[in-house]
Parts: sequence; C-alpha cells; structure tokens
Amino acid sequence: MLLRQSLCVALMVSLPLASCSKKEEAPYAVEEVPLAQVSADLASGKTTSVAATKAYIERIKALDGPLHSVIAIAPDALAQAAASDKRRKDGKAIGPLDGVPILFKDNIDTVGIPTTAGSYALKDNLPAKDAEVARRLREAGVVVLGKNNLSQFAGFRTTSAFNSSTIGGGAFNPYNTENSTCGSSSGSGAAAAASFAAAAIGTETDGSVVCPSSTNGLVGIKPTIALVSRRGIVPISHTQDSSGPMARTVTDAAMLLTAMAGSDPVDPQSADADAHKADYVKALNAQSLKGARLGVLRGTQGSSDATEPVYNAALEVLKAQGAELIEIPREQLEDLSQEQLTVLYYDFKQDLAAYLATTSPDKVKVRTLADLMAFNKTDEHEKVHGQEVFEFAEATSNFDAQEYKDARAAGLHKARDEGIDKWIRDNNITAVLALTNGPGGKVSPDGFVPPHGITKREGKGDKPPHATTYASISGYPNLTVPMGLVGGMPVGLTFIGPAWSEATLLSYGYAYEQASKARVAPTAYKTAKK
Repeated sequence: MLLRQSLCVALMVSLPLASCSKKEEAPYAVEEVPLAQVSADLASGKTTSVAATKAYIERIKALDGPLHSVIAIAPDALAQAAASDKRRKDGKAIGPLDGVPILFKDNIDTVGIPTTAGSYALKDNLPAKDAEVARRLREAGVVVLGKNNLSQFAGFRTTSAFNSSTIGGGAFNPYNTENSTCGSSSGSGAAAAASFAAAAIGTETDGSVVCPSSTNGLVGIKPTIALVSRRGIVPISHTQDSSGPMARTVTDAAMLLTAMAGSDPVDPQSADADAHKADYVKALNAQSLKGARLGVLRGTQGSSDATEPVYNAALEVLKAQGAELIEIPREQLEDLSQEQLTVLYYDFKQDLAAYLATTSPDKVKVRTLADLMAFNKTDEHEKVHGQEVFEFAEATSNFDAQEYKDARAAGLHKARDEGIDKWIRDNNITAVLALTNGPGGKVSPDGFVPPHGITKREGKGDKPPHATTYASISGYPNLTVPMGLVGGMPVGLTFIGPAWSEATLLSYGYAYEQASKARVAPTAYKTAKK
C-alpha cells in the first residue's frame, strides 16, 4: 500500500510542471464518455488529448481513494498527449486511437512505469521495452495513462485470494465500495467503470477479463489464444493467458482489439493471428442476431434465484432481435477446474521463470519461483500472506511430465471435443450463451475475498461448472456484455464461440447492447469515504 501511495504522490507532484503551456486547455468532461466519442471529439477538434488526459488524471486524484484502482500514473502522460495533439495539428494523426488515454493492468510491461504484478519482489521492475500489446497500442497513438491495481500475480498465489495486492492494497467496486471487483483485473475493471480512462486493458487466464468486466458493468473480451501476443506480460500460463480490452461499450472494445491483434514472432503461438485478425468495428451489425442460432447454458457458476430473472430477460431480448435459442442439456457440463489447475501449476513455474529472465538482474533479484517464495518468507510486506499456490507449482517438474500431458489432453478433449465444439456441431449453433458470473460479493474486514476460481484444489465436481473455464481451456474467445443489476450490482451476459470468432461475437454483443441498453453507470464511489 505504501508503494502505491508514494508512486502516486511523486507522479502527481510532477504533473503541474508537465502540463504548463502558453495556452490553457479548455476543460473536457469525460465521465461516461465512450472511447469512440473521445476519439471523435479529438478528430473534430472539440477537445485535445492534453485536455482529455488532464480530465482523467483529475478524476483519479479526486475519486480513486475508495477504489484503489490505479497504482501509478505515467510521468510522461501529458507529454504523450501533447505529442498526439501536435500530430493532429500537423495533419499526421495516426488513426482513431491517437491521443486516447488508456490504463494498463500492472502485469503488462510499459516503458517508464514499473511492472510489479502487485508484488514487492518486482517493485523496481522497470521494463526496457513495452509488452507487444502496449507497443501496438502506443503505435496506434494511445496515451499510456498509467497502471491498474490487480490481484497479485493475477490471483495465482494463495487459495485464500487476498483482495488485490500488497502494493496496491484492496481494489473495491464503484457500484458498492464494500464489494469485490472480481479478480484478477480488479483495478482495470473499477477504473474503466469509473471513467478514469477511456478504457483499460486487462489480462485473463480463466475469467480475469470477463469476471471483473461483468462485475463492474463493462464489456470485456478475452480473445482466441494468441490473437493478441503475450510477450512482456507477467504470466501464469502460455496455454491460457491472454490480454483483452475492458470498456464501457462494445464499439470501444472492438476499436481496441483491432489495434491489439496480430502475430508476434516472439510469441510463437500467435503465428496465425495475422491471418485471422479483422477490423472488428466494421464487423458490428445491430441486425446480426436475426436468424442466429445460439446455445443456452444454465446452472453454471454464479447462477442463483437472484440472477435467473436477469438472465431470462436477456434471453428474451435476444429472441426479440430474431435469435433462435437452443437449450444445451445441463448434464453435458462438468467441472473442469481440477484438470485446468494441474496444467496451470506446471505452466506457472516454467513461464514465470521465462519472464523473470527478461528483467534486469540489477532491479529484480528473483529469477525463479523458488527465489520468489524465499523472498516472500522474509519481506515485511509479503510474509503476512500465504503462498500455497506457489508451493504447489514449485513441486511440479517440467512439460515432459506425464501428469502434465494427461491433464492438458483431458482438459482439451472435455472443453473442446466434448464441450464447445460438440455443442456447436450437434445443435448447428454459432455461439454459446451463459451467465458470466454472479454479482460481486462483500469483501471481508480482513481484506480477503473468496477465490475467483483457479487456485484451489478441490474434489472433482465440488463446484458448479463454469462456462468461462470451457473457453479458457479451449483457448476460444469469450465476450461479456452488461445485462443488468442484481441487488444493485452488475452482472454480464457471456457469448462464447469457436476459435477466431471475435468478429461474430462482438457483432452479437453489439446487437444485444443496442437493443437492451442494460448498462447502468456506477455512482456509489463518488460519495464513498477514502
């Protein structure tokens, strides 16, 4: 928590110097303004990037106290914005994202800001280059505004799931600041919902984009593995990790994904991305649900008597737009969490070491998971939290282990062959629908929240099956769109499709969004105590 405060104070103090200019920028109101509108206002000259960036910074300073969603603001944010304004003035605007301020989850490398993953072991981890996703967005003209809080190491440390991180403290929900934002892109969800940036970028292994998007009233999409390169992102698993946009509208998410997608030779799994990426904004069609055949899952994790009416109302909207809905029998679903967990333990040990090898040994002393565990046992900030998940992962061997191969094969067979692929083939459908997850629950006084689904060894079938886990293991795209409130807290509607079906899913989500108008903006954070 102290590091978050010192980073923010230091950066805030420097802002007036960075923002001095001969002509004072006219104020720009950013609350609930879609990214697409910010883009249009920049293009028309209604505002400037400097004015928009200042407005977001002022909102963070004034309103983030009870949310803890932003860990640090880029010291050159206003300089980036001024450079964008000069490009526009000179008639050299890069494209629609030029000058649009975006926040990044603090496990994504961005030059000029430490990438901590919420851990004091990485507090001085200043990357030499941007992660590929940050590089692509910066190349598109985005203002890298700062870093968002997150569940430490994307929630993959302890089965107790302490809320967010030792560096950022606990992140809280703008709809009710006593409630969870869901993990692990907790700060990205809260910040995007509270209009602290035009949108945010999160990462996901199993639900960490779509869960906090749903819980914070956002649109979030986890793309096909690896439509978006994972280079430069603190990992859990090369088999399941992805980054994805978290925004207030489907159009905004589509704009970001268009810039993020593409092959990267440093991430070999992304080799096919260039052949499958698209202009996702051009694919949006408000009439796309007409004649669409969609599968309906029920009884998935998060379902309850409270969520069922909202889910049913969303299905009625889809039918009213011309969709044909086909119920998928509940018995075709099973809990795949334990197959997944074995794979993630093996992946994490190897993949984390590979990332740490790219960091500066002068700044980051831990080079392996074992080093990290030793650090946590002695550091005053880290030793108060358990690390059972680290211990489980450290006990694994390597990717040649039969246990790993068997678990990976079983998960893919059940999630793809006997899961999503079978449902699509047998029912002649193009996508699968589900409740994304239940509403965010209360955070306990000691700052702990229930695990968000991927860390705890349990008996097979001890928990309800989760649609998100099917998409995660398969590596298939998963889109969530706001569908209303349950007890004053947002819940989302999930659209899952086969590999490379992002354009179709976003178009379906757009048609649903335009018909339902289901998103409700948060207000509770404005009057909450800091």
